[in-house]
Amino acid sequence: MLETVKYLIGSIGPSGYGSKSTAEQVTETCSDLRSVTAIITGATSGIGAETARVLAKRGARLVLPARSLKAAEETKARILSEFPGSDIVVMALDLSSLNSVTTFVSEFESLDFPLNLLINNAGKFAHEHAISEDGIEMTFATNYLGHFLLTKLLLKKMIETAKETGVQGRIVNVSSTIHGWFSGDMIRYLGEISRNKCDYDATRSYAVSKLANVLHTKELAHRLSQMDANVTVNCVHPGIVRTRLTREREGLITDLVFFLTSKLLKTIPQAAATTCYVATHPRLVNVSGKYFADCNESWTSKLGSSSNEAARLWSASEMLVSNKDQKAVSDLLLNAA
Repeated sequence: MLETVKYLIGSIGPSGYGSKSTAEQVTETCSDLRSVTAIITGATSGIGAETARVLAKRGARLVLPARSLKAAEETKARILSEFPGSDIVVMALDLSSLNSVTTFVSEFESLDFPLNLLINNAGKFAHEHAISEDGIEMTFATNYLGHFLLTKLLLKKMIETAKETGVQGRIVNVSSTIHGWFSGDMIRYLGEISRNKCDYDATRSYAVSKLANVLHTKELAHRLSQMDANVTVNCVHPGIVRTRLTREREGLITDLVFFLTSKLLKTIPQAAATTCYVATHPRLVNVSGKYFADCNESWTSKLGSSSNEAARLWSASEMLVSNKDQKAVSDLLLNAA
């Protein structure tokens, strides 16, 4: 109850920010990001678009990968109309396709850009059951597995950039408090919904993908520490906000729910604040493997804090991104459970 009251009144936490802080406010102390190159997935609308706008305002070079190049170009045009000198590159990427991820990374490397910041923001809520071209349930493929491979393939570039510049690289995984809605064996469940439509529950599947983001953060932080790499990784819960993700299911019930909970909703600038804070704030140098909400460190679910589950998911993910046979993928998931 106390936490809810603090949220509603925008109580300031140890960071100096709270639920009512905006992305512009939390980046005021790092107003010059002209030496930073950032990749932001899902930047064509909502939280991702606001994150891109604010980082461009602070001077960062942006690479905006998107499935819809038209939507990405529109985002670029909006930013340029507000900040004419912005350096923005639009590139093609479909996160549900491992082949598309590999192609994007190859094309990005050909630009010979440094890479200081990777924000894995893109998210999908698949109301209907669907399977990716790689044989993975679509929500998990888009929200987690595509980002897992993207991060894996870009990590060498981030480590090299940090070493050459002396500036610590940062990876931000956008998760959700909904990750705590799932309990059980996530890998077995993923195997079931990647094979059998009747086992599919949209909300549970979304929760699994967000839990995977949390576990990915935990295991990657551990591995980066072992490598002595000057790169950190953290994950964030942006808060409840009405973005395209929720608007895809308009209707009386949806509208009623959002009306009744309107006092709990954040504006998009407020929802982008935690991502921007974790991506840029000086006080988070050397902070890694943590979970943030309302611009302050918070707690994950019990399952989300499990080192064993994080290592188990990593091993399964490595196998999934290297296997192109759909039946073999579902067999692999069920056998890994």
